[in-house]
Amino acid sequence: MTDPTTAGPAARPAAPQAAPEAIDSAPERRPAGTADAAADEGARARLAAALETLHGQLDPDELILPGDATAEPYDGDRRLRAAADARFAVARPRTVPGVQAVLRSAHAAGAVVVPRGAGSGLSGGAVPEDGSIVLSTERLRAIREIDPLDEVAVVEAGVITADLDASLAPHGFFYAPDPASVAFSSIGGNIATNAGGLHCAKYGVTRESVLALEVVLADGTLLRTGHRSLKGVTGLDLTQLIIGSEGTLAVVVAATVRIRPRPPARRTVLARFPAVTAAARAVNAISLSPVRPAATELIGPQALRDIDAASGSRLAREEDAILLIELDGYGIEEQTADLTAALAAEASDVQHPDPAEAEVLWELRRTGRGTVMAGQWRLGEDVAVPKSRLAEMFEQVDRVGREHGVAVSTLAHAGDGNLHPALVLDTPPGADGSVLPAALHEAADDLVRSALALGGTISGEHGIGLDKRAWLDLELGADTRSLQRRIKDAFDPRGILNPGKAL
Repeated sequence: MTDPTTAGPAARPAAPQAAPEAIDSAPERRPAGTADAAADEGARARLAAALETLHGQLDPDELILPGDATAEPYDGDRRLRAAADARFAVARPRTVPGVQAVLRSAHAAGAVVVPRGAGSGLSGGAVPEDGSIVLSTERLRAIREIDPLDEVAVVEAGVITADLDASLAPHGFFYAPDPASVAFSSIGGNIATNAGGLHCAKYGVTRESVLALEVVLADGTLLRTGHRSLKGVTGLDLTQLIIGSEGTLAVVVAATVRIRPRPPARRTVLARFPAVTAAARAVNAISLSPVRPAATELIGPQALRDIDAASGSRLAREEDAILLIELDGYGIEEQTADLTAALAAEASDVQHPDPAEAEVLWELRRTGRGTVMAGQWRLGEDVAVPKSRLAEMFEQVDRVGREHGVAVSTLAHAGDGNLHPALVLDTPPGADGSVLPAALHEAADDLVRSALALGGTISGEHGIGLDKRAWLDLELGADTRSLQRRIKDAFDPRGILNPGKAL
């Protein structure tokens, strides 16, 4: 997919002004765009016209007008925020016809619409611009159907991911995609960003679990794509095109998703290694073995220290790294034996925590790094490489830290080569803690280019949003981006859906 030669030092764009990884720090506030005063005035006029047309089509509590303080929580996602003076409206329809009404009104007026799920994104994909309507799908909460025979569920976009999984449990099924935000992210948002998670190495990212969509186009047209059957090849695959498009093509209002039988057994294995590169080599050994773990998570030495500092755990030991692995399915003893044999050449210790201990370990993996400590700047990244090159990427992570003078705390979905390094610098006395120094942006730029040079990607699962647009040409190239823009024009000829994001 990526030409490594495009990641070289020649044509070096300015490093994007990325904010800290939201799971680690509060997002900084920044403008969504650079429009001048005349453009702002025009955008606000189009917004006013759209709201006038929309008046009476939504219940009063479904619409928040510009300037209302209750709109503030909708001013971005967990990573980036709009400028403090941005004026935008918020629409929170309870029904699909309500979503259609919002888009019809906006389309007629030419007003920008920013689709939003639960706001758990980490790339600035839900940041409103001045004069826009934030269209939240949070109130579309119905689980319309659970069908164990067809192994599907039909759910609306605002259903929280963990709530869907809990609803499936009495039927003996589960929903495989499980991003770290599973407890508060929504199905619609997961689809918009093609969210991943801990179990995607075995079960795939969100697109592998979506069979069909209901979406509303920019002009308010309700469109159904895909099929309920597990097979279907009729026509172009619009479902897969819309997944991961970050609200730039259509607004997802419901989905038919694939569900899977709950495994008869699960087991967690904790393997400790003398260095993070040894842990990465062990991932290759697992690939060559018969066992296929449901999750294979690598926690580097600095990340272990961060987890201990934030949670009071005692995981870190000098420069040790950990693989936290989950096996599931039948033959759990045989799987454990195969896994232990694969780890033997590199691991210094292999443990089998009991279920209660395992639950704690997995929660520490999801949330354990905690919030940024006082006196620190922190910038989180999201890159992925072929898992065969994971050890090389960790060597590059170490190099980036040394050469740019930053500490690096790295977690990784090692089973699919997706790394989440957090780049950290101490904040000098008197410095503005909300404005990241150039050194962090330069380190992030070096990190992203290193991933591309290894055949990787600029984003494994967080998406592009506002945050990573400056790197798009390095991975996609001008011709591919041009084609993608033409596809957007076909879906959204007036360009009102999430302009400036993703593409």
